[in-house]
Amino acid sequence: MAKKIITGSQALLRSLACENVDLVFGYPGGSIMPVYDELYDYRGKINHILTRHEQGAIHAAQGYARATGRPGVVIATSGPGATNLITGIADAKMDSTPLIVITGQVSTTNLGSDTFQETDMIDITNPISKWAIQVRSAEEIPWAVARAFHIASTGRPGPVIIDIPKDAQTGTMHWQEYSKCDFIRSYEPVPELDDDKIQLACEILETAEQPLMIIGQGVILSSAEQEVLELIEKVDMPVASTLLGLSAVPTAHPLNKGMVGMHGNLSVNVCTNRADVILAVGMRFDDRATANLDTYAKQAQIIHIDIDASEIGKLIHPVLSIHADARQALRAIVDRVKPASHTHWIESFVQIDQAEQEMVINNQLYRAPGSTISMGEVVRKVSEATNNDAIMVTDVGQNQMFGARYFRFSSPRSCITSGGLGTMGFGVPAAVGAKLAVPDREVVVFVGDGGFQMTMQELGTIMENNIAVKIVILNNDFLGNVRQWQELFFNNRFSYTPMVNPDFIKIASAYGIEAESVEERTQLDDAISRMLSHDGPYLLNVNIDPVDKIFPMIPIGGSIDKMLLAPNCLYEIPVFR
Repeated sequence: MAKKIITGSQALLRSLACENVDLVFGYPGGSIMPVYDELYDYRGKINHILTRHEQGAIHAAQGYARATGRPGVVIATSGPGATNLITGIADAKMDSTPLIVITGQVSTTNLGSDTFQETDMIDITNPISKWAIQVRSAEEIPWAVARAFHIASTGRPGPVIIDIPKDAQTGTMHWQEYSKCDFIRSYEPVPELDDDKIQLACEILETAEQPLMIIGQGVILSSAEQEVLELIEKVDMPVASTLLGLSAVPTAHPLNKGMVGMHGNLSVNVCTNRADVILAVGMRFDDRATANLDTYAKQAQIIHIDIDASEIGKLIHPVLSIHADARQALRAIVDRVKPASHTHWIESFVQIDQAEQEMVINNQLYRAPGSTISMGEVVRKVSEATNNDAIMVTDVGQNQMFGARYFRFSSPRSCITSGGLGTMGFGVPAAVGAKLAVPDREVVVFVGDGGFQMTMQELGTIMENNIAVKIVILNNDFLGNVRQWQELFFNNRFSYTPMVNPDFIKIASAYGIEAESVEERTQLDDAISRMLSHDGPYLLNVNIDPVDKIFPMIPIGGSIDKMLLAPNCLYEIPVFR
């Protein structure tokens, strides 16, 4: 049977279809035009979302990937089109988000000549990607695509870049049956489980009197949520999560004690430095989760489970390291560990939780009538109005921390935010990708007035495709998080943090998006109801207390168990007996 002769662009689209790709995000240009010409014939098979900026495209692909667990796909042209993806690539690398990034490139005959819109994407992205390759011929494209999907989606996921010169797109090849990649020599995405280490982990947990489990996004990436629940219930062990681990355990679960870190829950931060055993799963002990490493959990035996061997021992030296897939390791521990009870230890969390409730949470959620609106009460009201079952997307800043603390989660993959890189402008396009990925779920994005204006051009993408994402602007006319630091640590010198904002309602209206503004607390409930009942996109601008601050907070260089509950109010650790 004669082999069909096709172009490199056709080979690319066929390969993507064989990988079950049905949605891509992107922006056309000169060096990627042959691929876009082929996309014209793939309408209905591979849908393309034209964003208004390449950064919007890659953040949307991230939102898609985070909501589904499948690699998001983004396409851009060479030069500025490709370099506009850099922030999203770095963000995806930090947050272990699987992406297939396809960039056009000038023809191979022009490489190295500084021709129009030539940029060396391989050298630029090598430090911030899991793999980067420039194919030089049409024949290489199916092989590169298969390899890219395998690398991006296995082991610790991450972004992969395929740079395709224009002549490789227009060149021809003999198409053969597409072969998915499931093996690469020297690449072992799933380590072999060490049975002796599993046994030792069980023995350490069985001797613990004050155990604590801390989970990160690795639990979600490996779909180990059920194993976490079984283990904490069998061992009677409190659990807390990093920012990216949120939603792995339902908020309402009695053993879920919240979030660790700089703006985490008081009890888990304090008890981190009381626990005698810490089981850390799929987390990397970054500074926002640990604060000062010199004072972090020195009393505890730490068991660290992670699929990325480079993260084990990088910052914290555990007493036991288990290089493994989180789900496999936890399943083995659950099946082997003996049941236990730690009632007295769990009660100690309650005592500290009460202090946080009285000194912080009540002030955020239950302010007096006529007082200014807080970010926390907006987040909580939206959460409750969605029956705590929406996907929450956030931008970065105070809106992110208030979202993490006051939104309540019932289902996994319900918290999408930029963690490691902290990318302002992430929120709106990521919400676009999430809503397109799971259209049957409500998707709400909380964004500050500063971050919104970094990528608000994606309202055009929302308008064109009628994407029913709900946008809540927590508007304080400030770069709020920086302002908070300036007030607390820089003598109230508000250097370039006040903002003069446009009329966001008029902007939304120009894009044909329903919108309204909330000035008073009495308007808030009805406005949220109208937003959520609207069949389509909606923008809700809520005017927030301009001096609203996110507490508790660990001061600069502080210990994880010493948190500010208010300005100049450091929590005094009670003795629990």
